[in-house]
Amino acid sequence: MVNQEELLNRLLEAFKTEADERLKALTNGLLELEKIPAFEKQVGIIETLFREMHSMKGASRSVNRTDIESVCQSYESVLSKLKRGEISLSPALFDLLYHVLDMIGEIMSAPQDEEDTRASELVEQLSQLTAGGDTSGIKIKSPESTEVQNVPSESLEEEAEKKKDEEKVPAPVHKKEEPDRPGITPTMKKPAVSESIRISTSKLDSLLRQTEEMLSVKLATGQHIINLRYLKSIFSQWEKEWSKIHDKIREDQRSRDRKTHGATPDRLHSPAVKLLEFLEWHQSHVKSLENKFAEIIKVSEHDNRTIGRMVDNLLEDTKKVLMFPFSSLLELFPKMVRDLSRDQSKEVELLIHGGEVEIDKRILEEMKDPLVHLLRNSFDHGIEKPEERKKNKKPRRAKITITISQAESDKVEIRVSDDGGGIDLSKVKETAVKRGLISKQDANKLSEQESLKLIFQSDVSTSAIITELSGRGLGLAIVKEKTEKLGGSISVESELKKGTTFRILLPLTIATFRGVFIRVSDRIFVVPTLNLERTTRIGRHEIKTVENKDTISLNGSTVSFVRLADVLELPVREEDKSEYFPAMILGSGDNRIAFSVDEVLFEQEVLVKNLGKQLRHVRNISGATVLGSGMVVPILNVPDVMKSAVKVAVAPSIKAAPTEEKKAKKRHVLVAEDSITSRILLKNILESAGYYVKTAIDGADAFTTLKTEEFDLVVSDIVMPRMDGFELTSNIRSDKKFAELPVVLVTGLESREDRERGIDVGANAYIVKSSFDQSNLLEVIRRIL
Repeated sequence: MVNQEELLNRLLEAFKTEADERLKALTNGLLELEKIPAFEKQVGIIETLFREMHSMKGASRSVNRTDIESVCQSYESVLSKLKRGEISLSPALFDLLYHVLDMIGEIMSAPQDEEDTRASELVEQLSQLTAGGDTSGIKIKSPESTEVQNVPSESLEEEAEKKKDEEKVPAPVHKKEEPDRPGITPTMKKPAVSESIRISTSKLDSLLRQTEEMLSVKLATGQHIINLRYLKSIFSQWEKEWSKIHDKIREDQRSRDRKTHGATPDRLHSPAVKLLEFLEWHQSHVKSLENKFAEIIKVSEHDNRTIGRMVDNLLEDTKKVLMFPFSSLLELFPKMVRDLSRDQSKEVELLIHGGEVEIDKRILEEMKDPLVHLLRNSFDHGIEKPEERKKNKKPRRAKITITISQAESDKVEIRVSDDGGGIDLSKVKETAVKRGLISKQDANKLSEQESLKLIFQSDVSTSAIITELSGRGLGLAIVKEKTEKLGGSISVESELKKGTTFRILLPLTIATFRGVFIRVSDRIFVVPTLNLERTTRIGRHEIKTVENKDTISLNGSTVSFVRLADVLELPVREEDKSEYFPAMILGSGDNRIAFSVDEVLFEQEVLVKNLGKQLRHVRNISGATVLGSGMVVPILNVPDVMKSAVKVAVAPSIKAAPTEEKKAKKRHVLVAEDSITSRILLKNILESAGYYVKTAIDGADAFTTLKTEEFDLVVSDIVMPRMDGFELTSNIRSDKKFAELPVVLVTGLESREDRERGIDVGANAYIVKSSFDQSNLLEVIRRIL
């Protein structure tokens, strides 16, 4: 019985893995099918989808998942009717087919011992479709509620007409695309036939960690060679000293023999002769030890080379096992783009280049959220509505392109670009000034590239409204933070009304890297070569003072110059009077800083060790490594070091501290909410955060209160009697006295139309109650005020 249960559990794990792969293949197949209007070409794809679903049905039956099996059976029936032409394809039908695949994934993840009616509801929806055969106005019922979503029907012929319109509009110039290359657009691919086994990635992670630890063995054997060579040098030094005294002793003995006319019997047994004989024996013995040491060193050097080669090969091969292609992450994006396109009424085509490029699985997992955000950022901030694009003589269908390429032998470059509206730098600078991140005077002095860097600051967003998708000014700051945490860098290029490109540079792996060892104030540090442009020697005459900052000229551009000891707050050694001193250039592009160091030591492979939870937030330090000698050497966090350098190099921060009067001022908030429960909840949350709060029972009551008292912000529900939140916001914006008063809408309405109406009437933020979190509300209010 126990063996049967264990077998079933193993089968279930294998089924989940297989089902996940088949669901991805089915989703990609639907994406491809949606792009092809000709029925003759559709049949082959439908047949492939049918076979995938049939195989999944059989797998479900083998593990007693009859619920999933029944859904697969109904799905098969729909595909069968599609093959025979009894059902016509439409966007509404595609929505249903995608929805069913999503729900199958959720059903598989849910515990089996819980009662779940979702499978039977899906079967009912599919059965109604196959029975009626009419795909117009399909209704998708959400299993989690009684709500029915009406999906508008739009024929593929209408989409084809749109494409004809697009062809009449001149398309922007793009780099030549190669649709036949793998990874450019998702396609149905036949599974590769190969001998393989399934193994848990956690086991592979453990194997890689242990393999990486072998690097310390390699370094230790290298250190042993250094120690042996040092001992051999001691023998050489002894031999030199012995040769000096040996000649003197021999000469003294010869002088004595001449005086006594040769060696007498008493002379042969004298202490001096005995001492000389011992020294001769000692020299011979030491010479023998020296030769033995030479043999040991030779063998050790051979062993060190062998161990080093074996460790390098083992580490390289193990890394390859855990190197995943970007396509394993990017295969989620086409479906996401489709859903966002329909949700925001935008037409967007996603192009993927270089999906076959491989990178460390751990980096791939960490980059999922940043890439998702960049994709959403393109949608929300960059891509225009089709009507606006047509008016600007652009194709109705926008393009988002993700390109992955191998930048160098140990680096990967990711480019996320769109042909949308670009970044309005005037708005970016205006927001930064408003948030107190920079003064208006300094903002006017910023170059285009310096202005673009502001978008990576927290609290900087050009979105007119705050939604779940964007507008909080945190997303790109988090993207930058995560990228730099992995040892990478991010930059951006943008042209107004033309588009935006984000460029991310990442290492191939994170556990080991090449590092340059430097000495600063008698302490040793490691600098990752990924962030190091070069090491050099700088002459004192090359240092110039510009705007009260030390700078040097590098390839025709001016670069800030600081002492690394000052940045790390280490005691500075007695100043070296030499004309030239070592330095290193950190960063890339326009974001470079030159640091003076005491000495550049050597470069070698470095195994990263975490500092532990207690020391994970040490400024300027990202980790440590252990040398073969056992010495622990800190690894510099280059992005942190560069931020610290800016503070050292320039005058005190331009961001003025709030005055006592401003600190003491208590903000007044007006809450408009017809539900007494929600009203009390909002009042308590805001009062606990230090705000003075007054409540109103609806929009009309709130607008009357505004005319009698002064408030800094209004928080309002939308659905209220007499005057709803939309009308209240519109009235506030229409009154000159309240035109600049911030309004936050907190509501249960979450449709795209309601959000857009909130923007139109002038709300500053739109928070949906279904995802309501008090910290979220407080953060939004803090940012606005």
